[in-house]
Amino acid sequence: MTRETLFNASLLLLILGGALWAQLSDEPFLITLTTRAVIFAIAGVGLNFALGFGGLVSFGHAAFFGLGGYVMGVLAFHAQTYTPLTDWPLAIHGTKSMPVIWLVAIALSALLALAIGALSLRTSGVYFIMITLAFAQMLYYFTISWAAYGGEDGLSIYVRNGFPGLNTMDPIQFFAVCFALLLIVLALVSLTARSAFGLALGAARQSEARVQAVGQTPYRLYLVAFVISGAITGLAGALFADLNRFVSPTMFSWQTSGEIMVFVILGGVGRIFGPVAGAVLFILLEHLLGGLSAYWHIYLGAILLGVVLFARGGLYGLIAGREVAHD
Repeated sequence: MTRETLFNASLLLLILGGALWAQLSDEPFLITLTTRAVIFAIAGVGLNFALGFGGLVSFGHAAFFGLGGYVMGVLAFHAQTYTPLTDWPLAIHGTKSMPVIWLVAIALSALLALAIGALSLRTSGVYFIMITLAFAQMLYYFTISWAAYGGEDGLSIYVRNGFPGLNTMDPIQFFAVCFALLLIVLALVSLTARSAFGLALGAARQSEARVQAVGQTPYRLYLVAFVISGAITGLAGALFADLNRFVSPTMFSWQTSGEIMVFVILGGVGRIFGPVAGAVLFILLEHLLGGLSAYWHIYLGAILLGVVLFARGGLYGLIAGREVAHD
């Protein structure tokens, strides 16, 4: 068992153990805090698939995070007000079913990622970064002016959506749903990274010319990776909106994209479990430093600067070494 494998298992046990301890201690706030870390971890895993494995530095993943959130908000809003989304050509009604909302969020986020990726991947470097940012900002300003769903004030959902056999209003049960989804996402990303597609994607990141020489098209590889990345991040957005029972345009903001990138950098770019460690560390810093000062982001910035300068492999680079084992 490698150090990375051991750290992966310890990290998951830490998250699970923290939630169970909070449940036994009757601390629902801490359960919600842990759930938040899990959801952020899913978003980070989504970005890491594009950034870590494809080398695609996207600063617009808030577009998919926000879209997932608004899918939840719009569908749940129409379900709780008993009004259809549309009457023509077909009557489409809202829903309070989590699995249905997740599927719609994943599908629409994947389609949005396909559209954004098809355009932005024709560029590279800073141009790619700016185009992805521009798309997210366009959606941000669109939702601000979307008065039907709250506009700048956002949209509140009175009761959390349902999952068969569970009481999702119970914090520990909703945590269990999110934690299970995190495990599924990690397993799927791990399998994909080890597949022929994952190996070709890694090769394209290292040398596009060599990939082209064996008949592969780097553009297609990057586009598929970007779509998968967007779909995972969209799922995280739907979960985050359900956690808060609220959705607002801030989910599309560039600050949200920056936070998701921070999770990846803190944990370790290219490590499958890196964003999980980064999200947990971010939530811990937010909780602990936030009690010391309203300007706790200053301390976070100093820590992030230290990671970039002295620990480029992130938390995983410090603990598990520089080798990437993908366990």
